[in-house]
Amino acid sequence: MQAITVRDRAAGSAGLSLTDIPYPHAAENDVIVGVHAAGFTPGELDWPATWSDRAGRDRTPSVPGHELSGVVVELGYGTTGLTVGQRVFGLCDGARDGSLAEYVAVEARNLAPLPADVDHTAAAALAISGLTAWQGLFDHGRLMTGQTVLIHGATGGVGSIAVQLAREAGARVIGSGRAASRESALGLGVDEFLDLQSDAVEDVGEVDLVFDVLGGEILDRSTALVRASGTLVTIAEPLRIQPENGQAVFFVVEPDRVRLADLAQRLRERRLKPIVGDVRPLCEAPAAFAPGRRNPGKTIIRVTEG
Repeated sequence: MQAITVRDRAAGSAGLSLTDIPYPHAAENDVIVGVHAAGFTPGELDWPATWSDRAGRDRTPSVPGHELSGVVVELGYGTTGLTVGQRVFGLCDGARDGSLAEYVAVEARNLAPLPADVDHTAAAALAISGLTAWQGLFDHGRLMTGQTVLIHGATGGVGSIAVQLAREAGARVIGSGRAASRESALGLGVDEFLDLQSDAVEDVGEVDLVFDVLGGEILDRSTALVRASGTLVTIAEPLRIQPENGQAVFFVVEPDRVRLADLAQRLRERRLKPIVGDVRPLCEAPAAFAPGRRNPGKTIIRVTEG
């Protein structure tokens, strides 16, 4: 089968290539998914798990990409809850070969059924972004109706979902981004837009929750915005500066079949809409990883039509 692989950590995205690799093995409680659409995180080539397994052994050539939508084509021994021919979407384990391939082995518990009327491209764009947004806002941030949340990167893959979920929860939403993102952010329903190129972060004032996907100086400066009993949640990096009054959480998304099913239902009911950016064929996935890309929304790799 064909897949995108990477062998040389020093080469970065330039080391990605389309190659032929063996068909995956379905371990106990796995399924093999025929991938229709896949997503990736631009920084995953820097993840230790991309290069070694949990025992520290080299596992190159590695297949990146850890979000997918497709069809179950094979069940591993003992697998229950899914059937061959079923449409599914969800996450691949970060320490195993990923979704930028024609077929991938995935733990069944990391997948949820995908309704027939939900497009594979939208589902792939929703998997990690939707779970990350939900867990950041509600599991870690404990966002409640009437509170104010500042969402950095409001038109990105995670940020755009977070804006929609926060609005539906009855929160006041401040979204940040580059000037070119203003209209998109307002279209998503933010109550106020913070232009990170011209506005001072500190001008926002105190908020109940900061949800950060950017890191760096923006993350550092945002610690001053958290009011007493508030929370700063980030997926970008561990914090260097702690909020003076509230608390801070750095987290990595966890698979959750029940929540994935809930997000898919919201998508069906048009209560949630992922922003899909570029859609590229598998052979163009290496170019999509190139650093410095600033296209809005989530880049999706279309692996198989249908």
